[in-house]
Amino acid sequence: MNEEYDVIVLGTGLTECILSGIMSVNGKKVLHMDRNPYYGGESASITPLEDLYKRFKIPGAPPASMGRGRDWNVDLIPKFLMANGLMGLFEKRRFRKFLVYVANFDENDPRTFEGIDPKKTAMREVYKKFDLGQDVIDFTGHALALYRTDDYLDQPCCETMNRIKLYSESLARYGKSPYLYPLYGLGELPQGFARLSAIYGGTYMLNKPIEEIIMQNGKVIGVKSEGEIARCKQLICDPSYVKDRVEKVGQVIRVICVLSHPIKNTNDANSCQIIIPQNQVNRKSDIYVCMISSAHNVAAQGKYIAIASTTVETKEPEKEIRPALELLEPIEQKFVSISDLLVPKDLGTESQIFISRTYDATTHFETTCDDIKVIYKRMMASEFDFEEMKRQKNDIYGED
Repeated sequence: MNEEYDVIVLGTGLTECILSGIMSVNGKKVLHMDRNPYYGGESASITPLEDLYKRFKIPGAPPASMGRGRDWNVDLIPKFLMANGLMGLFEKRRFRKFLVYVANFDENDPRTFEGIDPKKTAMREVYKKFDLGQDVIDFTGHALALYRTDDYLDQPCCETMNRIKLYSESLARYGKSPYLYPLYGLGELPQGFARLSAIYGGTYMLNKPIEEIIMQNGKVIGVKSEGEIARCKQLICDPSYVKDRVEKVGQVIRVICVLSHPIKNTNDANSCQIIIPQNQVNRKSDIYVCMISSAHNVAAQGKYIAIASTTVETKEPEKEIRPALELLEPIEQKFVSISDLLVPKDLGTESQIFISRTYDATTHFETTCDDIKVIYKRMMASEFDFEEMKRQKNDIYGED
């Protein structure tokens, strides 16, 4: 471990593993460590079921009716990857016209704009142009474009149109769902990107305590673990490794529910996502439910896992999540967690410490992708600036 690396990564959450893979593929020398003995961090899939009971301090062992503990792989934070009962006859016609318009929309081709300026026209005005009702607007903005609040309504419509196109194209890819989900749980994804990093020379160390992040002149130069020091130029980590560099901006409540039945009114689907738009329950943020089953090798035969989540807005978070839980009754077992939403205090360009955000309440992967893009751009921009400064120095003073 007493070596020098381009990048050290702390934590094996999905964001950290994807960035580790990207850096290794880009030719960087990467050291990836985790204090835990398993991959996944806060986004791990817990197996066997007995370990989930221990993690949530549920007394006793799982009942025999839940089958073998090894048959379970339960996501702590579910995410789907991007790959209707709301409308009357006339509303459907208007919505169809809107979808046709979005399908043909190309931000680089003004012939597809039909009087809308994608860089200036607010999304609210686009809905008004097609005379869409409030229920359809809620459905489009929150279930298709996957926004968490209504702030997007007063922003330029270009991003929303592209999000809806992505949903439509993802739906067309496989037919029944616009989402992808890995067998054996989301925890398989971080391991997949870890293997990618290893193929390109990345070094992995699990069960490795982090004693100190070493700084010099306000910039990271290495990490100390078990008395050894690994030096680096840049550091990527989740918030748990640098608590003094992050701030709390809210909380999320998640309730993992074990069911012996599919969710009602879903045509007995083996998997589904339900989004309860904020306006439907007089809230500021949506409530999300994702449901998976034994068909995905995450539960015993005949069992289902439904996970409800939302952003905490009051002092009674379990009351806030109740509209989702009512859809799931009867519930065989619940596992409730409330976690802080943490974000970095700065961009990381000065310290070269790039910190991921904690996972929000959504059950889709788009916000995690946004976080990955932001960190990657900052790291590349920092590297470019460093190399440019070095070239300028060499032009003036000559090579060292």
